[in-house]
Amino acid sequence: MEYNLFMNKFLLTTILSVVSFSALAEPVLPSSNPAICLANNIYHEAKGQPDAGQVAVGLVVLNRVKDSRYPNTVCEVVYDARMRESWKTKQYPDLPDDERKYYPRKHQCQFSWYCDGKADRIRDKKSYAKIYALTIRILTGRYDGLIEGATHYHAHYVSPSWSKTHTYVGQIADHIFYRWD
Repeated sequence: MEYNLFMNKFLLTTILSVVSFSALAEPVLPSSNPAICLANNIYHEAKGQPDAGQVAVGLVVLNRVKDSRYPNTVCEVVYDARMRESWKTKQYPDLPDDERKYYPRKHQCQFSWYCDGKADRIRDKKSYAKIYALTIRILTGRYDGLIEGATHYHAHYVSPSWSKTHTYVGQIADHIFYRWD
């Protein structure tokens, strides 16, 4: 018991020192680091959930990576969205593609937080550090199989049309999980 408390405090302290929190007050931008992408998603989708709910949300992303119907990397799955070009760059037809700015279309993303129109800021640094530590354990396979291959979830207070065509897996806290067979 004492060892676990020590390790948890050590891990939290280490993560707090490694993760650059000067950037956390800034909007969350797509990253190529799978741990950061997954932690951002868990933070915005399930920050208030118990650990099991946070793990389950993380595993949905990993299950989608394994599914050929979705992109091939954690970051591509998390930031998968229909994009629109900014009016600031769209007005210049001769502007090179690498200088154009794109933003996700509102409500047309795999995960609602990324395109709900709200600022995607990490405000609770302590929660983010805890989620980041959990993310590392998820990515190393510690929780594989926990949600039986679920690729979808929704909050218990909504009833999306797709839920009727997917296999119910279970509920953790206020998220209901499904598998797309």
